[in-house]
Amino acid sequence: MHGIFVTGTDTGSGKTFASCALLRAWRAQGLRASGMKPVASGSVTTPQGLRNEDALALLAASDPAPAYADCNPFAYEPPIAPHVAAALADRPVALDVIIAAHARIAAHCTRSVVEGVGGWLAPLSDTLMQADLVHALDLRVVLVVGVRLGCINHALLSARAIRADGCRLVGWIANRIDPHMAEADASIAAIGSRIEAPVLATLAWHEAAPRFTLDGC
Repeated sequence: MHGIFVTGTDTGSGKTFASCALLRAWRAQGLRASGMKPVASGSVTTPQGLRNEDALALLAASDPAPAYADCNPFAYEPPIAPHVAAALADRPVALDVIIAAHARIAAHCTRSVVEGVGGWLAPLSDTLMQADLVHALDLRVVLVVGVRLGCINHALLSARAIRADGCRLVGWIANRIDPHMAEADASIAAIGSRIEAPVLATLAWHEAAPRFTLDGC
């Protein structure tokens, strides 16, 4: 089972959109692919408990679809930084719980997509960073770049931080979140020539089935 950790250049870069597209691309190849959002803030109360929109989207894109509790073991209600939401709820993120949930998901699929929170350096707790989760689950990293003004700097800084943390960046996804951005192709090309990782796809919000280059993933 191969696992990918999807991080982004920032909140709003389109990690969930890209993660779902990646799951569907693998499924189109006949693979069993399941998604996971270990930590999520901005959840709503339902009769079944707290539910997060991103986690539900990952479940809808998964086959097999894991139990919600495994997909999103740490859901918090306020739409704030997860480590702050966890402190307010007095329910800190626990790495062993995430490891166990991922193991149950991985037992039933050939590809897993684990979506992070915010950007790469958004903390999960006072002592836990997303790099710790990547190392614990032995995941490779895909960076989603929200293509908007400033994305070159954000992409290259994120790639540098991922490598500095000893994690393997296996590719990046250009996500065109600003349809009015001037010279977007030039920015994508500038990132591609400097990031030292292959571009897996260039996404637009209206695309139902974007093309992926999945070699190495």
